[in-house]
Amino acid sequence: MRNYELICIFQPELDETAFKGGVERVSNWITEAGGNVDKLEVWGRRRLAYVIRKQTEGQYVLLNISLDPKSASGLERNIRYLESVMRHMLTAV
Repeated sequence: MRNYELICIFQPELDETAFKGGVERVSNWITEAGGNVDKLEVWGRRRLAYVIRKQTEGQYVLLNISLDPKSASGLERNIRYLESVMRHMLTAV
């Protein structure tokens, strides 16, 4: 198991239930891959450094996770196809 930081930027116009559903979906993918979500921080709406999909703001979420390195590519593939996530970054700590 390796420790990672995962930052996801969700679309700003999502309502509370859709936002929580997206975060839960990402958390479930991590646990299904045999990993653990050690810490989850919702940073809220923040201004983006540059325009993404005609949006100037996004809802940020930071997840500190433990995951097998072989499962990391599958997790990133799943997140890439989740439409509510505008950008994500998975970094080994």
